[in-house]
Amino acid sequence: MERVLEPEVMDSLEEAIEYDAMDFTEVNSAFAQEAIALGPPEQGVVLDAGTGTGRIPILMCQMRPNCQVIAIDLAASMLQIAANHIQEAGLQEQIRLELVDVKHMPYEDGQFDMVVSNSLVHHLPDPLSFFRELKRVLKPNGGILIRDLFRPGDEATMNALVDSIGAEYNEHQKKLFRDSLHAALTIDEVRNLVAEVGFLGVEVYQSSDRHWTVQKPWNC
Repeated sequence: MERVLEPEVMDSLEEAIEYDAMDFTEVNSAFAQEAIALGPPEQGVVLDAGTGTGRIPILMCQMRPNCQVIAIDLAASMLQIAANHIQEAGLQEQIRLELVDVKHMPYEDGQFDMVVSNSLVHHLPDPLSFFRELKRVLKPNGGILIRDLFRPGDEATMNALVDSIGAEYNEHQKKLFRDSLHAALTIDEVRNLVAEVGFLGVEVYQSSDRHWTVQKPWNC
């Protein structure tokens, strides 16, 4: 099945509110736990690329109070909601929000101890530029946790996945999920990107019936 791009930036406030209302608590918590396990054992600076409404950095900082996160997104509406969540959680001193394009980051080489990213890559028309920037801003021994949907091999599989997400999602939310699956990369495409940028010690694998994961422990 060919890749069909969706808009790179979800930047209407209505869309951001609807996205934030979708219940990803379980998967976000699992992601944050994995990130903490892979990241530096002591204080480190983490980049969350494509933070959306900031749910994951909040969870990470609640799990590890000495964690510092720079959370970036290209959608101002997402960051607006994220700022409210961070204030409600009392984590303004640990999480800094910035409006940044992940394909052209304003950060120094080797600035971050870890880079995390959840559900970003399928939004990018040219994911290679993101992986190159990720490698540039990450310390040589830095940790990595990137996760996203993978594109199904055929429409029947895609339809089954959309049908499986449950009655709690409305038709528009189901359409967003379908569009995301169609815009996602295959696992082989992800492996090729990782190889092209020259990452070493990085594992790429299928982590659920719909997700791929790229990971590398800190200090490896």
